[in-house]
Amino acid sequence: PGSSHHSEPCRDPHRGGHRVLWCSVLRLRPAFGRFTMTAGIRAEQLAVTIDKATLLHPTDLSVEAGTWLSIIGPNGAGKSTLLRALVGAARSKGTVTVNGVDVASMKRTERARTLAWVPQVPVIPTGFRVIDYVLLGRTPHRHPLAAERPEDLAVVHEVLIDLDLGDFADREVASLSGGERQRVIIARALAQQAPILLLDEPTTALDLGHQQEVLLLLDRLRNHGQTIISTMHDLSLAGHFADRLVLLAAGRVMADGSAADVLTEQNMAEYYNADVTVTHNNGTVTVMPRIAPRIPRTNPS
Repeated sequence: PGSSHHSEPCRDPHRGGHRVLWCSVLRLRPAFGRFTMTAGIRAEQLAVTIDKATLLHPTDLSVEAGTWLSIIGPNGAGKSTLLRALVGAARSKGTVTVNGVDVASMKRTERARTLAWVPQVPVIPTGFRVIDYVLLGRTPHRHPLAAERPEDLAVVHEVLIDLDLGDFADREVASLSGGERQRVIIARALAQQAPILLLDEPTTALDLGHQQEVLLLLDRLRNHGQTIISTMHDLSLAGHFADRLVLLAAGRVMADGSAADVLTEQNMAEYYNADVTVTHNNGTVTVMPRIAPRIPRTNPS
């Protein structure tokens, strides 16, 4: 099953087809794997308090199946806390349901088959090769004591190729650069083939080319029915790819809607304390700092 709002890979008919230029830099193949189900997720009165400090005030949030929600906001706004609460990695109050089923009632394996999670700072076992670490994503799909199956190896191989990691399969994860490790962490989550994928700042450590590859791969997966929830600091990229933005500040939702509705100069000034210029071109919203023109130096006479 796929999302109905995209008629061509990486081309959105409602946004003037501006993804076409991005697609030209990435080989286009069918997205790996097929999801046995699509899933929407809903949070009701979700709140997180640690040591009497409220990190996330009671929040209601609903994400439809096969859509991409990007959570934005200044440092300390509660973005990572919200993601951790949704996936069950943070102690919280309120409820989170997937297709009407309470996530708290799910067994660990069922939860891992439903929700895949890319944290900012993952724990990577010492001495693991790339292929071994990515294979951990297949654990929910087989018996705990069973060896990997041919289908597990096939999924992992395809994920590694999609993320330009094929040549790193036998390398130790610890030997990789920060950006390479980030792609390996994303690969493990993609290998789970869960219908809902949550990513906390997935492109922060990546160079421009690999940012494009990761975001376009997520775009293809969304087009094939996967639900994407991400946090991102690059506001222009967040608005370019996500169907919807949620702006958090001080643990509260301050704005919720399309990029055009949320990425406004007023919101940037109020919640980021930033002086920016917001431009709209062919359905794309771009946020740029407002910088005074540089005065050219003059040679002393």
